[in-house]
Amino acid sequence: MDDDSTSTPLRGIKRLSLGALSGLLAGYAAIAVAELVSAAVRPESGPVIAVGGAAIDRTPPAVKDWAIRQFGTNDKLVLQLGILAVLTVLALVLGALAARWRLIGSLGVLAFGVVGALAATSRPDSTGITDALPSAVGAIVGACLLYYLIGRLGRTGDVAGQASASRGSVSGDGAAQTLDDTAPVQADGSDGSGWDRRGFILAATAAAAASTGAGLAGRALNGSQGQNAVASRKDVVIPAPASKAAPVPRGAALRIKDISPFMTPNGDFYRVDTALVVPKVDATSWKLRIHGKGVERELTVSFDDLLKMPLIERNITLTCVSNEVGGPYVGNARWIGVRLTDLLTQCGVKPPSKGGPADQLVARSVDGMTIGSPVEDVMDGRDAMLALGMNGQPLPFEHGFPVRMVVPGLYGYVSACKWIEDIELTTFDSYDSYWVKRDWAQKAPIKTESRIDTPKPFGRPKAGTVMVAGVAWAQHRGIDKVEVRVDDGPWEEARLATEDTRDTWRQWSYPWQATKGGHTLTVRATDRTGETQTEKRTPTIPDGASGWHSVVVTVD
Repeated sequence: MDDDSTSTPLRGIKRLSLGALSGLLAGYAAIAVAELVSAAVRPESGPVIAVGGAAIDRTPPAVKDWAIRQFGTNDKLVLQLGILAVLTVLALVLGALAARWRLIGSLGVLAFGVVGALAATSRPDSTGITDALPSAVGAIVGACLLYYLIGRLGRTGDVAGQASASRGSVSGDGAAQTLDDTAPVQADGSDGSGWDRRGFILAATAAAAASTGAGLAGRALNGSQGQNAVASRKDVVIPAPASKAAPVPRGAALRIKDISPFMTPNGDFYRVDTALVVPKVDATSWKLRIHGKGVERELTVSFDDLLKMPLIERNITLTCVSNEVGGPYVGNARWIGVRLTDLLTQCGVKPPSKGGPADQLVARSVDGMTIGSPVEDVMDGRDAMLALGMNGQPLPFEHGFPVRMVVPGLYGYVSACKWIEDIELTTFDSYDSYWVKRDWAQKAPIKTESRIDTPKPFGRPKAGTVMVAGVAWAQHRGIDKVEVRVDDGPWEEARLATEDTRDTWRQWSYPWQATKGGHTLTVRATDRTGETQTEKRTPTIPDGASGWHSVVVTVD
């Protein structure tokens, strides 16, 4: 016999190990081929993205909130890595199962392809049955590969052993050995009961190489699909606004180490959304449709149409409802866009206070996200806009290019639709948007909040004058007062920076005469309506966290 094939059947740990390896290779091939096929369909139809999106849609709000707190803007990367880890374990298990039951293990791979296909076609942004192709084709390739590789291992040990014993019973142990040694060799290099070592190694190596090539090709092709969108963004020239933002007043930005900058750079601006793949929309083909209840004249506008309209420029602070007390998901930027009221008025829309039948504006994104905003708030005179630019640039893709909604005073989940493509006027009674279906409140004005930026929690400042500083916000109401308390002492009023507008946050500072030892610093704010930030701690669900922010420090 050739050294690369043996009539001895594989048994025990060795067979299970090679079976698990076969499963891992089959899973790798399935994912890689699916990635390649998704390039011919659309990147979002790939199984990892589709299953990840479905997982996000079905995850309880409390778990989502926990993920955002723990992983921040890396929550999507963690989810995708988690999905790959689970798929790896399942591939190993299916491979080990196939080592004993070849067909059942292979069918298991097909079953997971069905899961991926169902996830892809059930997504809100699904384009139809073609979204199932990447998962289906990948699963078929993976199942066939697993079936083939397990075949190189020969028959399972108990079956091969029974066959050997049957042959050996003719003339004793010696005759059995002779019969085994002279058994006819099959075309695949095995004798029908043993395993084909050379065939297995060659097939496994070829599968790994081909899968890697397919995966890299798919990744490259998927990446190239956004080139038109990237080019369209580079070509955007935003005209000078008809209504410019006033210069940031002197004294609005304090020069204190470690305090949040008054204007948040685009690269540092928080991002919280459900998109595992950032949509790359070509501005030259983008359209927005406005329709629904109370719309007298339906309107469809292009990006160029918006550029030709009178633009407004405003400094507005945005806040995510997932922001815990003292959390980082708040930022201030200079936005430029078209006043949303102008477009709605052009369509004949009236707010409920003026007899309009619709009280909810549902914005839809290209990725299927729906966000519901109160029509009354959008049309009450505040600077709600369809934003085209951010801090002097076209919107970054991560923040909604080509167009997104910005509404001062409302948490993002009820106002800040990114990659928007549709606006429907309806009622809160007749339609629940994405987050409302997941137990968040229908309406969510931003709560009055404040945060200590410096000193940091568990910091060790030196005794003497320590500058305590941070930011406070109550968009569309404005901040009137900030107070600081040391331990259980009296509340002391902090120095407020100059206010820019009531729609932006406000910096503050408090020179503390620090004494040695451990201390707790606490802050609270009062908005322009006279309402003081509540001490009561509440979670982010259903309409935003509340409570006083405090930090513990040790003074040396």
